[in-house]
Amino acid sequence: MFEGSAVALITPFTKDDKLDFAALEKLIDFHAAAKTECILVCGTTGESATLTHDEHKQLVRHSAQYIREKRGHDRYPLLMAGTGSNSTREALELTKAAKDAGADVALLISPYYNKPTQAGLLEHFRVIAREVDLPQVVYNIQGRTAVNITADTMVALSEEKNIIGVKEASGNLTQISDIARRTADDFYVWSGDDGLTLPILSLGGKGVISVSANIVPKDVRAMVHAYLKGDHAEALRIHRKMAELNSTLFVETNPIPVKTAVNWLSQSPETGLPHCGGMRLPLTPLLASSESALKKTLKEYGLPVG
Repeated sequence: MFEGSAVALITPFTKDDKLDFAALEKLIDFHAAAKTECILVCGTTGESATLTHDEHKQLVRHSAQYIREKRGHDRYPLLMAGTGSNSTREALELTKAAKDAGADVALLISPYYNKPTQAGLLEHFRVIAREVDLPQVVYNIQGRTAVNITADTMVALSEEKNIIGVKEASGNLTQISDIARRTADDFYVWSGDDGLTLPILSLGGKGVISVSANIVPKDVRAMVHAYLKGDHAEALRIHRKMAELNSTLFVETNPIPVKTAVNWLSQSPETGLPHCGGMRLPLTPLLASSESALKKTLKEYGLPVG
């Protein structure tokens, strides 16, 4: 699959709250120029919970088609499509649609709200892996789903042919270390938490599926590759440089801060970022106090905000 940086891409909307495909293409170009290895669409950062099924499929299809066309004459990243759901039947439908659209890999968040047992989680992911011949990554984030996927369950899932890795955002480094130690070398562990990417790399991780990469993709990628090449001092330097930014991008619920930051940066043409519209309810605009903190952090990082 890939070692390095994947961006958990924001979803751009027009003023009348439709998918903004022109802005989407500019975002893809921005990340291709930064040499981001993989682009995730329809993830949490992409407001997947507020997309209709039709919008979800349109977003994956358009992204896949655009990347496929660009790959003919340039280096363009892999496409990962978020296809998870708390309904196995629904997740299966979205994963099949992603494969048909031409996505390279699917990301499946663990079922949320209904709090399945470990046996239920195991069966949920196995059904999809065995019915859809597409590389699949399991996404473990108990803070969003209420249930942790244990190391034992993840090790069992790693034996499925189509399950090729995990996006780990449990925050439990002992568990992540256990997974990396007990799975085969071709089972990839990616950080799902920007602040923990460096520690996860030290445990055997292969990279990150990043929120911060929406605005600083070159730095995120540089940190990962520095570590993978053995330049641990440089990786630590970049990690420390990004620490405050990684924290402040979660001053409110993701993706409110990062989408706000992209829109601010879009006002400076040299960034190459497009304006990506607002958030869909129940997400609301950044509070004034949070806005001040975010703007301060971006300026201190050296990013062009007014």
